[in-house]
Amino acid sequence: MDAEPVTAEPAAEAPLAEVPVAEVPVTAETVTAETVTAEPLWLVAANVVRWRRYGDGGQELRPGTKSYRGGSKVHVVKTYGGMAHEELTTVGRGRHTGAYITIDMATRNLHTFRPVAVYSPAVLRRAAAVGVDGAWATREDAEELAALLARLAPRYREEHWRGAPHPVPCRCHDCLSPA
Repeated sequence: MDAEPVTAEPAAEAPLAEVPVAEVPVTAETVTAETVTAEPLWLVAANVVRWRRYGDGGQELRPGTKSYRGGSKVHVVKTYGGMAHEELTTVGRGRHTGAYITIDMATRNLHTFRPVAVYSPAVLRRAAAVGVDGAWATREDAEELAALLARLAPRYREEHWRGAPHPVPCRCHDCLSPA
């Protein structure tokens, strides 16, 4: 039995209707959903304390926080001045997923505040989602806030566990950091 090759006949194509082309030129900005500014945003960066006191009287020690690993870098995108800066909105890489997260956290769980120019598109997008469009417009503003938070964080750590003795051996931030 000889099999003959089967060829498909091209179907008759219907004439295409002419679609008017928009007068707007297509650029990378019109194609992408979100545009990223090339200008850096001045934010305050900080590190999460490696060990924090926890539990009744602060006798337990826990590494980092529930959301961030100890020592991880976070960016402060918003502060609550009316609450004396006890809580901050931060952007950083999460403990479990490694993806960027945005959470409110206590100032006492952060240390080493410093001003940084942020270029990371992921951090800039999250800062814009929170509503930070200029944050601290200049480096001087960010330096001023970093100095204020650096003064407040140790005070809040002390006030939170006032009168409670440290566990033995203690590895909390205040005991590990040089005097």
